[in-house]
Amino acid sequence: MRLVIATSNEGKVAEFRDALAELEVEVISAKEVGVTQFPEETGQSYEENARLKAEYIALRTHSLALGDDSGLEVDALDGRPGLYSARFGGDLSPDERVNYLLEQIRGVPTGERGARFVCNLVVASPGGDINSFEGICEGEILEAPRGESGFGYDPVFYSHDLSKSFAEATREAKRRVSHRGRAVAKVLEWARGEEVFG
Repeated sequence: MRLVIATSNEGKVAEFRDALAELEVEVISAKEVGVTQFPEETGQSYEENARLKAEYIALRTHSLALGDDSGLEVDALDGRPGLYSARFGGDLSPDERVNYLLEQIRGVPTGERGARFVCNLVVASPGGDINSFEGICEGEILEAPRGESGFGYDPVFYSHDLSKSFAEATREAKRRVSHRGRAVAKVLEWARGEEVFG
């Protein structure tokens, strides 16, 4: 059996392949089965966007598909950037986007810089079955980037679980407590319980 990951991001595919290794399923990218176009993310929630992608891929590949959507929610910005985390500030490089975020909350004191990463994963079948899983990781936004690992907002997201920024953590430590890691753990628990993959 195969599970098609509804993304063009090969790094994300590798991450899911590693995280789901214990399941008896072939984890492959949409590109590997000839799908390179994805629906526009018009949902009003992470779950809706993840579902749009998962259903689209499931129907086109006649396989189980996994879609995901995630974002960073900053309390001092009333939950922004949220759904628009990847596009926050416009057409910027990852480093520019981090700097833009820091600029938006310049002067906000420690203790009022709370934030969380939220991830929603949806597994869709060609027959229309939908299962949704959410993971949340609480933390706060640092005043300046710290660490060399990770990507995106990782250098400025201080994890309460790890007592360090995501960019200072090992990949294994981050995966254990991250929003995506927690959502994947729920997928694994569901798959084992339902014997989805044999």
